[in-house]
Amino acid sequence: MAALETHNDSDISNRLRRIEGQVRGIIRMLDEQRDCEEIITQVLAARSAMDKVAAEVLKHHVDQCLSQMPPAEAKSAISRAVQLINKIS
Repeated sequence: MAALETHNDSDISNRLRRIEGQVRGIIRMLDEQRDCEEIITQVLAARSAMDKVAAEVLKHHVDQCLSQMPPAEAKSAISRAVQLINKIS
């Protein structure tokens, strides 16, 4: 998979930093023995945010990388991309 473009990389990095903050918040909630429902809600939000990061990286791969590949390579890469999509779902 090719590297992300600079502006896209910055967006992904910012998203990951926000997720990092969410995870630190979850740890703090556990330390404070907060309500399980609140903790699970935050875990699900962090997981959803990670899924969005994965989807954004995969979108870049499809948009930028596959369009520049020779057809034979692209076919194989599309197959791998579909496998990745299935892992995200």
